[in-house]
Amino acid sequence: MALSTSAASTTALKTLLLLLLLCVSAAIYIENDAEELPKSDVDLLEFPLNLEYLEAEFFSWGAFGRGLDRLAPNLAMGGPPPIGAKKARLSPIVKDIIAQFALQEFGHLRAIKKTVPGFPRPLLNLSAASFATIMNNAFGKPLMPPFDPYANDINYLLASYVVPYVGLTGYVGANPKLQSSTAKRLVAGLLGVESGQDAVIRALLYERAMVKVLPYGYTVAEFTNRISMLRNKLGKGGLKDEGLIVKPAQGAEGRIAGNVLAGDKFSLAFDRTPEEILRIVYGSGKENKPGGFYPKGADGKIAKSYLADVVKYRG
Repeated sequence: MALSTSAASTTALKTLLLLLLLCVSAAIYIENDAEELPKSDVDLLEFPLNLEYLEAEFFSWGAFGRGLDRLAPNLAMGGPPPIGAKKARLSPIVKDIIAQFALQEFGHLRAIKKTVPGFPRPLLNLSAASFATIMNNAFGKPLMPPFDPYANDINYLLASYVVPYVGLTGYVGANPKLQSSTAKRLVAGLLGVESGQDAVIRALLYERAMVKVLPYGYTVAEFTNRISMLRNKLGKGGLKDEGLIVKPAQGAEGRIAGNVLAGDKFSLAFDRTPEEILRIVYGSGKENKPGGFYPKGADGKIAKSYLADVVKYRG
């Protein structure tokens, strides 16, 4: 009986040791797998954090009247609070949609930072004046009174039209440059939801395409066309943006003017490089000249490399 008990104990001990060895091996494998993520993939995955921070704050403030500092302070990583963000005057349905977007963006921040180190939230300018400047530039003249993105449903949706689409074109552009399956899988997941957000925004605006945006006298469709033209101009990458109503030759299969989803001649999403994105979100048309939504510039190795070049040149 004693020998049987001893044998059983020995077997149990061997089993326990084997399980511990397997756990340690798995941990080492995971750690090594993370270390093998190419540096270029890390840089390309960190760059979108700039846009994800912007979207998270804009949607969160618009729906809840609060941002990351109150709702998910760990995600901000100590970065400065955004300038001018505030709660929007939204109808129940639009508020609910924007609230969903906000929480989705929180998830995007978590997903990226789970894969790469990330960086603190950069300084963001989400003031009404910042959006008013974009609209003024889009129309080539000051709109009076100044455009207020937080005033009502239509204004907020038009302001939202400015944001997610730029990010999704960046994901399309980054995907073929990625090397690891981990990075590709993450970008595919991010792109899917970002594209969905843009589709919802465009659909809500398309429903109101012929409605005039008060008190300006321009229709919703005209606003989207002007914004898209401005982004094409600033990005300097050719036609990579289209409004809600286009010439039939530019629509799907060259046969329709309605353009609820933007795409090339094959109805594939347009792509943008980090340089093109910086030119747009800075509002300057230059990847090395901060401004617009990023008064002090974007963060991450890619964005900082352009700012470093300016410092070297001035030095």
